[in-house]
Amino acid sequence: MALLCPGQGSQRVGMGKDLAEAFPEARAVLEEVDEALGFALTGVMWNGPEALLTRTDHAQPAILAHSLAVWAVVRGALAPAVAAGAGHSLGEYSAYAAAGGLDVTAAARLVRRRGELMHEAGAARPGTMAAVLGPDAERVAAACREASGPDGVVVAANLNAPDQTVISGDPAAVDRAAKLLKASGAKRVVPLPVSGAFHSPLMEPAAARFAPALEATVWGPLAFPVVANASAAAVTDAADARRLLAAQLTSPVRWVESVGTLSRAAGDGAAFVEIGPGAVLSGLARRIAPAARATALGTAADVRAWLEAA
Repeated sequence: MALLCPGQGSQRVGMGKDLAEAFPEARAVLEEVDEALGFALTGVMWNGPEALLTRTDHAQPAILAHSLAVWAVVRGALAPAVAAGAGHSLGEYSAYAAAGGLDVTAAARLVRRRGELMHEAGAARPGTMAAVLGPDAERVAAACREASGPDGVVVAANLNAPDQTVISGDPAAVDRAAKLLKASGAKRVVPLPVSGAFHSPLMEPAAARFAPALEATVWGPLAFPVVANASAAAVTDAADARRLLAAQLTSPVRWVESVGTLSRAAGDGAAFVEIGPGAVLSGLARRIAPAARATALGTAADVRAWLEAA
């Protein structure tokens, strides 16, 4: 099996509450995250308001907490079958924690700090992102190069599927790229509700300030490889993990390639299992690797059904 951990955008008010009520292991993880952060993140997760939960410095640790709560329940049944894991953007931290490289407290604090710095970078230099549906990543990247100029830069930031790429950068440049792509036949260009231009050069200040936190964090051995967003290669070493996570803030999420790497690691008949809120990554896995099976475990009902069938 290949493990998938979702990224920002999958959060929703009420997330994880049913898991905490149904499974003591999940509740213990969520309580550990609250303690690590020094405030009741679970209160924001369960009660909102949505605007506060959606804020980068809350959404990122909330999604990590939800993913690790699911993992705590299914780990005994699932871990022996996991050939490799990956996470989309912040989900890469969830994958490293599931693999044993980070404990819950360290992962929560890293992701909270990451979210704070990304939020601050977005406030200092406002940026935006948009999902482009239709053209392949090469066409999108070419439009971004053409649209970048003295008043702003735009890049292909999330290579999510063969026909879905997210662009990121300064608003003027993103707008120019959107117009170029629509004129050349893109099906849709959808603005995303984000607080910054993630996975673009606009995040360089955040990356520079975040690197010391990565270096100061103690890592353990990985029980299985984690495919890094920045390289789409399997990582087994803590030093490589730190380096690639630092690069990740300004590098594209190479998700199509990452799913390919996971498929090769899991072998014929690969099954993808997504742990955490939503089912975005399992849906993308089916589009990228149509022969693969994909399951999303996000709710208590999902987890119960999977455990009964396992």
